[in-house]
Amino acid sequence: MLSPEGAPHPDTIQGPPEAAMEKDLDCCQDGAKTVPSAGLSTEGTETQLDDFVGAHHPDYNEEEEEQKYFRRKRLGVIKNVVAASLAGTLTYGVYLGLLQMQLILHYDETYREVKYSNIGLEDIDRKVLMGINVTPVAALLYTPVLIRFFGTKWAMFLAVGIYALFVSSNYWERYYTLVPSAVAIGGVIVPLWASMGTYITRMAQKYYEYFNYKEEQEKERQRVPRDACNAYIIVFQTVFYSCFHLSFVCAQMPMVFFLNNYLYQLNHTLFAVKHCGTLSHGTLPGFNKTVLQSLPRSVNLIIVESVLMAAAFLAMLVVLVLCGAAYRPMEEIDMRSIGWGNIFQLPFKHMRDYRLRHLFPLFIYSGFEVLFVCTGFSLVGSGMGWEVMEQGQVTMSPCLLQNYGVCALGLERLAYLLMAYGFSASACSSLALCMLRLRRHIPLLAGAFIHAALLVTLFCWAPEPRYLAQAPLLYSIAVLWGTGSALNKTGISILLGMLYKKKERQDFIFTIYHWWQALAIFTVYLWSGLPMKAKLSIMLLTLVVAVGTYLWMERKVAHNVEVRLPRIPRPRHKTRGYRYLEDNSDETGSDGDGDKEDEGRHPTEATSEDELPKEDGEQLG
Repeated sequence: MLSPEGAPHPDTIQGPPEAAMEKDLDCCQDGAKTVPSAGLSTEGTETQLDDFVGAHHPDYNEEEEEQKYFRRKRLGVIKNVVAASLAGTLTYGVYLGLLQMQLILHYDETYREVKYSNIGLEDIDRKVLMGINVTPVAALLYTPVLIRFFGTKWAMFLAVGIYALFVSSNYWERYYTLVPSAVAIGGVIVPLWASMGTYITRMAQKYYEYFNYKEEQEKERQRVPRDACNAYIIVFQTVFYSCFHLSFVCAQMPMVFFLNNYLYQLNHTLFAVKHCGTLSHGTLPGFNKTVLQSLPRSVNLIIVESVLMAAAFLAMLVVLVLCGAAYRPMEEIDMRSIGWGNIFQLPFKHMRDYRLRHLFPLFIYSGFEVLFVCTGFSLVGSGMGWEVMEQGQVTMSPCLLQNYGVCALGLERLAYLLMAYGFSASACSSLALCMLRLRRHIPLLAGAFIHAALLVTLFCWAPEPRYLAQAPLLYSIAVLWGTGSALNKTGISILLGMLYKKKERQDFIFTIYHWWQALAIFTVYLWSGLPMKAKLSIMLLTLVVAVGTYLWMERKVAHNVEVRLPRIPRPRHKTRGYRYLEDNSDETGSDGDGDKEDEGRHPTEATSEDELPKEDGEQLG
């Protein structure tokens, strides 16, 4: 500041800012000493502040308050995991239960003629199953964009809401209500389970951060341990699948408490059945087209559907109210700001990683194995049959519980076979906790061995029709199959969480996993006319290939073979007012700019942390 004559103003302090601050402080202290009436001394002010704080917070302990804060954060994470697990269980249980009940009712010839004689209910059911099975084939094109646009939590909420829409469409069963809602469900199958897998994995990482908050400042200055949060991923995925597999039990409640009261006994429904198991071809030949001894009243059906609708609505509320966000707002903005073109391309680019390529057969088998998880039937030629995969897809084809369980024990015992499967899968999901002490391939190989033994047994054995003495053996097979399925599903999700810890990649990885499952179920939908022996042979061959490629992948990982991953572009946005607007969001060539912050790091270090790909003579991304 200059005086009118051009010379520096006498009050202007020359020199560095530190000197200015010291001089201002000296001036204030001198002024306080020379003019007592102008204010209190520095010592007096500090004494009064200490007295004020001490009087109101006599027991204040900063470290204790910090512990309480992070304890609340950890409890919030646990609440999120339990809420997501409960929502998934309710959603899938309601969906399976309703679909099972409706397809059994629609199969009965008398029910169709009396209630829906002129609307072509048989053709509507075929189109519903087609919509549920065919639509997910295109899910890889839009699932990552959908999750990034809405966010992980809101993608879950949207998908659960569409499941509830499907339940509500069954109040008025017409072509224009059932088929569009079935296509909508097929469209959100992969987004729902991809966002669920991402959400649970992200909660494990957040719990690790909150549990080890004292070390966070240290970790900001050094590398995070490679396997730092693996234990929490194992525990949280185990909790999720232990709850989720109970959905198979919940789905049987409408049949146990309502529909079984109207079903004929096995001597009527299986009167013309001559062969079961591997001796049968296609669907179950000779199954009676009349399975209801009396028709349920419409009022009773409305009451059952209303209960299911209330459960679906409760699942929506659980996601909306109890599930917290997976990412902070700025993190979600950054994840969207890499550009929508890049978000669309990155799932395809991630498939160049040898770890994912070696897991593709395991993903496919995970879809095939639900051939043996049936919860109902739909009319197909002279028989009926439909399978349900874990993601919620259905396909018409014979399966274990129809060609083995129902053929030997009758339709009225289907619910109890599925409940045995569900309880076994739920309880045995906890066996994945052995990954905390054993190597991670042990549970996956154990599940594969159980399924291989069962497939060989089923290939060589055919039960006798209407022979109840075989019930203990069939229940044992259902329990063992549930054990293998639990180890398979839980192990794969844990493995993906361990291999891909970077939060920017997880939604892409789980999208790829569930998309391959969708392709497997679509294949099952196409092969419904094959003999049972052919299907068992395909499943056994796929299982052997899956185990071989998985062990090969583990061997390459153990030898530190570098992975080929696309770079995640850096967020590129600029601030205008209060919004972040994206700049060149569709520029697909920006992958090379994504990891500039990783320059100067050793390549092996970057690869081990899932940050940089191996350079193969070209710019990857």
